[in-house]
Amino acid sequence: MAKDKTIVVEGAAAGPGSKGLPAQTSPSKNNGLAARRFAVEIIEDVIKRRLPLDDRLDRLALDKIYSALSPSDRGLTRAIATAAMRRYGTIRKTLADRMPLGIPTRSGRLECILIAGCAQLLVLDTPAHAAVDTSVSLAREDKDGKHFADLANAVLRRIAAEKTDIIAAADPLAIDTPGWLAERWTAAYGRDNAALIAAAHMQEASIDLSVKDDAAGWAETLEATLLPTGSLRLSVKTAIPLLPGFEEGAWWVQDAAAAIPARLLRAKPGQRILDLCAAPGGKTAQLAQTGAEITAVDRSAPRMVRLLQNMERLGLSVTTEVAEAADYTAEPFDGVLLDAPCSATGTIRRHPDVAWSKTLQDIFKLCALQARLLDRAATLVKVGGVLVFATCSLERDEGEKQIERFLERNAHFRRDPVVAEEIGNQADLLTDVGEVRCLPSHWPHAVDRLAGMDGFFASRLVRQA
Repeated sequence: MAKDKTIVVEGAAAGPGSKGLPAQTSPSKNNGLAARRFAVEIIEDVIKRRLPLDDRLDRLALDKIYSALSPSDRGLTRAIATAAMRRYGTIRKTLADRMPLGIPTRSGRLECILIAGCAQLLVLDTPAHAAVDTSVSLAREDKDGKHFADLANAVLRRIAAEKTDIIAAADPLAIDTPGWLAERWTAAYGRDNAALIAAAHMQEASIDLSVKDDAAGWAETLEATLLPTGSLRLSVKTAIPLLPGFEEGAWWVQDAAAAIPARLLRAKPGQRILDLCAAPGGKTAQLAQTGAEITAVDRSAPRMVRLLQNMERLGLSVTTEVAEAADYTAEPFDGVLLDAPCSATGTIRRHPDVAWSKTLQDIFKLCALQARLLDRAATLVKVGGVLVFATCSLERDEGEKQIERFLERNAHFRRDPVVAEEIGNQADLLTDVGEVRCLPSHWPHAVDRLAGMDGFFASRLVRQA
């Protein structure tokens, strides 16, 4: 940035005490600065390098400095990074409105520091002095950002003072959803439903469990809600491995919507069932629990290791193969489940970075891959057998339209409509032709964290010849 360039913060004084907030002070050593530093690094990797948020968070386990932080500080890192992506649209607009000249060039990590600061102020209700002071400290320790520490101070103080108005003006569909996605959801589901979907994405996702048996008993033990489809929804957020039943493998974590497709196969003891793109294994466990002979296939060896670890904990036996699903060959099966790679727009509640990392071109590429996988899966179904296709996407191109195109290419398959009784009498989860279409806005609840489900699509097909 040119030395004589003036940085303007609209409506804010650049010095301490603007908008009536206390002057910035030097933070203490034990103020969560390290946790916030990690959050800034993650935000930078997600926004500027398009690394998946979950992958970046998982990598923290390998960092000795991060591992040495207190549990609360580690939680703070994750909370800031997740909140930044969940309300990225609002945060980006908030900064743009108050920095008419934009982020200064050659300012290091200033932008990501400001994003992290905004996430604390607008989403996490962090005390203003803590969010502002630590952000300024992070700017000062950055070799390029240190020249703009006063700017960071002024911008964040103004945002803290105007928080109420900022939140009131935030629109989940118009601001916190990329325009191209908002247009597609509006076209597919109507403006009102699109708005409900976007609003659902602003809330933390529920934690659901699939149980081996005695769902009502485990609901009582875990103080959980028994959902109509048979899943359990935890009422409180807690460490999963510490819950009763975890060590003995009585249940596993699986969103209620994600638990539906495997049930549609109606697998029975003695049948041969193929689970394509199987890892990490939630649906594999459901199928194995039926007593059928399960073959699980996935291209990723590390993910297959995780699947086998899950099966070991659950005490379930399956056959696994590491292979490309598009090239996989075997004797035809009684049933095939293809939970295909997709844009994952149905999981934005859990993975808020998906909204900002995916593009329309990504969807087109994924649709082509799904078509190849479907055609391969069709060859692996015996006559009279069942093929269930599923995606965790809100895009009709990856769901309803994908099946329409498949049936045009494969006349020897027909739809086998799902009926409401198979999914807990939840008729609102079914389309007119008997396919499952779950939306994040389904199942409203007075407590936001207990509402909704992942966006999911599933279609059941039968091979006739």
